[in-house]
Amino acid sequence: MPILQADDIADLITTTQRNLGEMKWTDLSYTLQEHIALPQLLNKNKVSFNSGTGIQWNLMVGTTGATKETGLYATDSVNVSDVMITANIPWRHITTNYAIERREIAINRSPAQIVDLVRIRRHDAMVDMAGFMETRFWRRPNGSTDTLSIYGVPYWITWTDNAGTAPNGGFDGGNPTGFASGAANVDSGTYNQWRNWCGKYAAVTKDDLIQKWRRAATFTNFKPPVAQPDYQNGNSYGFYTNYNVIGSLERILETQNDNLGNDVASKDGRVLFRQTPVTWCPHLEGRAGDPIYGINWGAFRPVFLSGEYMREEGPSKASNQHTVFVTHIDTTMNIQCVNRRVNFVLATASPDVSA
Repeated sequence: MPILQADDIADLITTTQRNLGEMKWTDLSYTLQEHIALPQLLNKNKVSFNSGTGIQWNLMVGTTGATKETGLYATDSVNVSDVMITANIPWRHITTNYAIERREIAINRSPAQIVDLVRIRRHDAMVDMAGFMETRFWRRPNGSTDTLSIYGVPYWITWTDNAGTAPNGGFDGGNPTGFASGAANVDSGTYNQWRNWCGKYAAVTKDDLIQKWRRAATFTNFKPPVAQPDYQNGNSYGFYTNYNVIGSLERILETQNDNLGNDVASKDGRVLFRQTPVTWCPHLEGRAGDPIYGINWGAFRPVFLSGEYMREEGPSKASNQHTVFVTHIDTTMNIQCVNRRVNFVLATASPDVSA
C-alpha cells in the first residue's frame, strides 16, 4: 500500500481547514533591512515640537571683540556689534491613509476571521510611510523650487564648496545644490561657521580613510567654552555607510587580530569607530562616492508641528462611497540641523542625490 499524506486524502482536504496561523502574518512588503531615520522620527524623547508658520532658530556667528589687555586707570572703550542672525526652514506635510468597506468588517469577524483586516490596513499604511520617510531622509530637495520634500541629510551635510569644488579635508561643505541662499537661508559663503566638514578619500585603509575619519571626528567635536541655552543636546554621533566600506573595515579588523578562532566572519557587525558602532545604511548602497556620514544627533533632529505628530483622523465615511470608511494619518514636520559644523561626510566622489 502506498504511503499517504494528508494532502492525498480528498475527503480530509474537503472537510478540514489547514492551520491558518490565526492573527499573525509574515510581512514581506518592506525592502529595507534596516531603517535609520524611523527610530529618530518616532522617538518623542528626541524630537522637537514647534508652532508658527515655519521653523526658526538663532545663530551666534561672532563676538564683538571687546577683550583686550589693559593697564591701571586705562580708559574704557565699550563697543557693541551685531552677532546674531536667524536660520529658518519651512514645514513639510506628509500623509498616508487606509480604507475599509463596512461589509468587509462583517465578513472578517469571528469565527471566520483569520487576521484582523483593519489592523492589516493600518500596518500597510504605516510600513509605507516608514519606507517613504527613510527614502526622503537620505535625499535633499530638488532645489529651492521643491516645496514638497523634507530637508534630508545631503541638504545639511554637503561634499563640495559653493563653487562645486571637491574638498581638501576641512570645513568646505557649502550651500546645498539648488539653494543659492544656503541651508536654512544662511549663506555659507558669508558665514564660514555655517559649513560642515567634508573630505575626499581614495581607499578604505588605515592611512587613508581611517586617518581622515579620525581627523574629521576630532575637528567637528566642538565643546562650548561657556554654558548657554543651546539648541544642541550634546555630542551623540552615529556613523553611516554602505557595504563596500563596512566590508573593507571588517577585513581590516580581521588583519589586526591574531586570535580569530574558527569563525570565518568573526568581525561582521562589530565595526566600531571611537567605541561607536558603524551602521550599514541600505539607502547608501549604490550611492556615488561610498560615503561615510558622521551625524551628530545632538544637533540633527526631526521637528514636528505641535498637534500634528502622526495625527490620525477617522475612520470617517468617504464622501462618495457611503459604505467605505477612511482613516488618514498626517504629519507636519521637517529635518532640522541646528549646527552644521558638528557633522561631516567623507567620500571618494560627490554622494549628493535629490528627491
